[in-house]
Amino acid sequence: TEFFLLGITNNPEMKITLFGIFLAVYLMNLLANLGMITLIRVDSQLHTPMYYFLSHLSFSDLSYSTAIGPKMLLDLLANNKSISFFGCALQFFIFCMFIDVECLLLAVMAFDRYKAISSPLLYAVDMSSRLCSVLVASIYLFGVVDGFIHTSLAFRLCFCGSNVINHFFCDLPPLLLLSCSDVQTNELVLFTVFGFVELGTILGVLVSYCYIILSVLKIRSAQGRFKAFSTCTSHLTAVAIFQGTMLFMYFRPSSSYSLDQDKMTSLFYTLVIPMLNPLIYSLRNKDVKEAMRKLRNKIFC
Repeated sequence: TEFFLLGITNNPEMKITLFGIFLAVYLMNLLANLGMITLIRVDSQLHTPMYYFLSHLSFSDLSYSTAIGPKMLLDLLANNKSISFFGCALQFFIFCMFIDVECLLLAVMAFDRYKAISSPLLYAVDMSSRLCSVLVASIYLFGVVDGFIHTSLAFRLCFCGSNVINHFFCDLPPLLLLSCSDVQTNELVLFTVFGFVELGTILGVLVSYCYIILSVLKIRSAQGRFKAFSTCTSHLTAVAIFQGTMLFMYFRPSSSYSLDQDKMTSLFYTLVIPMLNPLIYSLRNKDVKEAMRKLRNKIFC
């Protein structure tokens, strides 16, 4: 009926320090992503396809980090670290769904940058609001279906031994270690479906950027080439950090799993990356900084 999460550490001296650090990280995550969503909604100059996708990226970051972060922080201070069977399944479903959403959004954002650079005059026509809405709805639908598949397969297993999860949230690898059922189907589905998502995302980004490079090389002035490619640096940074972490975490032989090492990696992509994404896009983006300046002036005025 319930699981017990071991959490990040059992060292009482480190718990308070880690609580302070990750509380600050989570609050920054909350503030940055909510701020990005609000800024894009209220500033009419940011009502473009790129910022529409960026607002959903912030929503995705906020969703899966909130499904994990508050419970993790509570467990650092609480003696009872239990989570109900249904609560564990729900946390895992939200995590799976929004990880898929984030992967696919990064691929769509690469395609959006290609259209903006290769055909700027037709950009508004090619990336119409209807097309953007259909793309985002399809991404969320895929995330829901994939999350449901992984969750139903994981929680149909028999857990007849220990109910102590050596992790700070309900992730698939530590859950499979607790099961006394055959988990080959779960591992096969994980590698097949998530591998398809990862491979599709990475290929989509690479193909889009190959076309972007070809389009940039056709620009005659060096300043124009630099300006065109500089609009992609934030997206490339976000893709490299997120996809690199995902590949390291889930595409390794099971013999190389170290749950203690995986906890640190999981902390990075569940709390740190969602905090970094809005900072990467805001600090390297003139439009966002200008919108922030205008909003600040309105508030103080």
